[in-house]
Amino acid sequence: MSLRCAITGIANVGKTTIFNCMSRIKAETSGYAFTSSKSNIGVIHVPDQRLYELEKLQPAEKVVPATVEILDIPGLTKGASHGEGVGNKFLADIRNADALIHVLRCFDDDSLPHVEGSVDPLRDIETLDLELQVRDLESVEKKLERMEKLVRSGDKDARQGVQVLLKVRNHLESFGNVRDLSFDAAAHQYVDDLFLLTAKPVMFVCNVDDASAIQGNGHTESVMRRLKERDAEVLIIAARLEAEIADFDNEDDRLEFLNDAGLAEPGVNRMIRSAYSLLSLMSFFTVGPKEIRAWSIRKGMTAQQAAGAIHSDLERGFIRAEVIKYEDFIGLGSEHACREKGKLYVEGKNYVVQDGDILHIRFNV
Repeated sequence: MSLRCAITGIANVGKTTIFNCMSRIKAETSGYAFTSSKSNIGVIHVPDQRLYELEKLQPAEKVVPATVEILDIPGLTKGASHGEGVGNKFLADIRNADALIHVLRCFDDDSLPHVEGSVDPLRDIETLDLELQVRDLESVEKKLERMEKLVRSGDKDARQGVQVLLKVRNHLESFGNVRDLSFDAAAHQYVDDLFLLTAKPVMFVCNVDDASAIQGNGHTESVMRRLKERDAEVLIIAARLEAEIADFDNEDDRLEFLNDAGLAEPGVNRMIRSAYSLLSLMSFFTVGPKEIRAWSIRKGMTAQQAAGAIHSDLERGFIRAEVIKYEDFIGLGSEHACREKGKLYVEGKNYVVQDGDILHIRFNV
């Protein structure tokens, strides 16, 4: 399932360093603002220890984790929606993403000047929000003009659309984000086709110095207080420390480094899992001697839709799904044991797949 997270933020906050750690791509980083002329794109593997627990019981030729596309948007600044800095070119890249990871600079470093002259993550949140709100307001007003013309021509359906768009416009003009508005199912048809930037789900990543990687600092505390009312997820990541961890090829050396830093795992792994959840994704597994694989699907998808994530033929010719719960497989040790104990369930096309389900699809094309 091709879904994409975009890493956004003000210039010089550590976005590309974090992108490199997530994707294992060595995109160029710089201490100067606006040196990037294009967004970086990569594919990240979603860490999932369950795959390797399954491999212990069912040895396989390869283990394949779930993947998500990640986009590194060059730094924005005040006036980006009107062409300032790298301009509005990159706002279009944000429009093509399904969720946003907003990186905030929460460290002081005199050798790396902030584009606004001082480190203030709360101001940076407001700056990025405003630029996205301005662009969304332009999109809403253009559509509102078209809908009002339809109303004047007697289109009754357009009248409801105008009411919805006026509600959105008023919210944006009050410096609100569309994701905080509630819509009924009927209203979505007037808004969804605009792919509004502030409607996308967002998580915040506080990029801190190495010493603040575990407990955070004054900057992160202010961010936590501000975002508490938004019910937004906030993670603390030390990007430079994460870059050092990512450079280790030897797993034992990496674990030793993590222990010395007081970390149980790379912070970027938590970030990837959070991004996966932000996209409303979950994983089901297929297990066999050739391959153990995690497949990404939207939460709430049916068995037939999940079959389509593997191959369109499986969805088209779907007959049934044989389902084993991950916990049952681990507890009993094999598919055969699950069959014997009545822990293999035969489900139809409307079965809603659960995170961690092990599926075997029966089909006929």
